[in-house]
Amino acid sequence: MSDFLALAYPWTKSIHIMAVISWMAALFYLPRLLVHHTERVGLTGETHDLFTMMEYKLSNVIMRPAMIATWVFGLCLVFTPGIVDWSLVWPWTKAVGVISMTVFHEWLTARVNGFANGKNNLTGRQYRMMNEVPTLLMILIVLSVVVKF
Repeated sequence: MSDFLALAYPWTKSIHIMAVISWMAALFYLPRLLVHHTERVGLTGETHDLFTMMEYKLSNVIMRPAMIATWVFGLCLVFTPGIVDWSLVWPWTKAVGVISMTVFHEWLTARVNGFANGKNNLTGRQYRMMNEVPTLLMILIVLSVVVKF
């Protein structure tokens, strides 16, 4: 199996990077949709239905498959011989960042489901603040992998 992973490494890494880009794009955009849904649309009406559909599709058609692909191909990279040295700090900080990103993803999914059920208890400002979470986690993850501190 490790021979296969070593041979597939360039493909695995390429697919992992594409999945990460897709996942991050959705994680950056979805909170902005929730800001506008909160501040401009409300919880009823035709525009609410449109936003609910957009949020659902972004969350379930783009964001979730991208997250799953990120995890699957990322784990393939982890198990490729010679790629990760667990005695260093960087794999652990990256792992914390990716797990935190996944928790944030699930939090967003819960917000999308709340809007779909006509419920929202956060303000636009709170969604704007939460929009910074993926940026901070991205910085941690990229610095961990590239600088390898």
